[in-house]
Amino acid sequence: MSTPSLGRELVRLLLRRQREGLPASVLAKARLHIADAVGMALAAHRTPLAAQVLEAMAAGVDGGACRVLGTARRMPPAQAAFANAALMHILDFDDIHDRARLHPTTVTLAASLATASWCDASGQRVVEAVALGDELMCRLGVMVSPSGEGPGSDWFLTQLFGYLGAALAAGIVRGDGEDAIVASLGLAYMQAAGGKQAGFGTGSTARAIYPAFAAMGGVQAGLICAAGIDGPELSLDGAAGLFRIYLGSAPTAAQRALLLDPDAWHFEQVEIKPWPSCRLSHPYVAAALALRERMADAGLALDRASRIEVGVNASAAKLCRPIDDRRRPATLQDAKYSIPWMVAFTLSRGTVDLATLNDRALAAQDIHALADRVEIVENLPDNPGHPPAEIRMRVDDRVLQSPPAHSFGASPEQARRKFDGCLAEAGRAAAAPVLWQRLLALDAEAGVDFVYT
Repeated sequence: MSTPSLGRELVRLLLRRQREGLPASVLAKARLHIADAVGMALAAHRTPLAAQVLEAMAAGVDGGACRVLGTARRMPPAQAAFANAALMHILDFDDIHDRARLHPTTVTLAASLATASWCDASGQRVVEAVALGDELMCRLGVMVSPSGEGPGSDWFLTQLFGYLGAALAAGIVRGDGEDAIVASLGLAYMQAAGGKQAGFGTGSTARAIYPAFAAMGGVQAGLICAAGIDGPELSLDGAAGLFRIYLGSAPTAAQRALLLDPDAWHFEQVEIKPWPSCRLSHPYVAAALALRERMADAGLALDRASRIEVGVNASAAKLCRPIDDRRRPATLQDAKYSIPWMVAFTLSRGTVDLATLNDRALAAQDIHALADRVEIVENLPDNPGHPPAEIRMRVDDRVLQSPPAHSFGASPEQARRKFDGCLAEAGRAAAAPVLWQRLLALDAEAGVDFVYT
């Protein structure tokens, strides 16, 4: 092939960054996000979904080379990647790139850990693989920059682009060269999926595990490649490549330039979530918290509210329909995706964390009463990322309005408190200080077995 494929150019660029040495700030950020993901995976074991995932992945399997976080259980690499990615996402607390609208570390870390266990790779390889796999996923997501409509809006981009991010991460952990990783991307593309119906509809708990398919697929692609099977070179920009089939057209010159920018680090914009709910709900959680403060300052009682008006854009509106189902979510996954319910929950409880946002809250009558008063008004622009949210509430003869509220990521100090909370939820509070310090020095570790304890 006279002109390199887009996939090859991307792999070449990212491997060159690895050879030249990743910036210290990028490595530090990767370690922080790894620690965050491990904490969430351990906390997720308290959920029924965790047991269901492990049962499914263990079906017909008798042991394996790879560990599952928080257990002594061993599985083959692909199944372990699925189980660990599911554990990292079940609580809907995992990191996010707002413009790309995807959760990168859940996918790349699960793929990296499974591969590292299989080939006994070092912590340094895992840290580099997560940073570069996240960067690939973020570049693809930013290239699409989805909003409520148009290319990418009906895909879980975490899943769709995660197959490629996981394949790249697994290849870096193994120490593969350019040809092998390009082949792995092609094999990963052959599995690509991620339709968003589990998010648009209600009643399905599978929404909590969709990144796991990508982690499993990327690891499996590497294993297939290692056995000698080549994937298609033009997986991204071929006549039936990812761009044409999934995004509607061939990559433009501007898209290629963005993907191949030699200087950008889109991973730097990935944020750690402060609250365990869908990121689209976060501006509304922030607005509801601010409105609670205004009510307290004014001496107004929440039970006197007669109407709660919530402005949304086209993307957020999809988490408000059908309104009756969104006001009365049947599952915790539906609740975390419901803007009407999250507004009512936040106004009622005033704290949004693992101790309060749980299955018990679904039956709370005070939250039901508030949710019934939430009215949705689609009046905000639907640009990439998330606009500031505003909530207007009528209380007796007064109308209160929240200040414009944005969603922000957690600081490193908040991330540490979040990690401690996750380990407390997992019943492992005493282990938190030592595990946190070792994870923040992961690239100095000879192996990754300690992560699973």
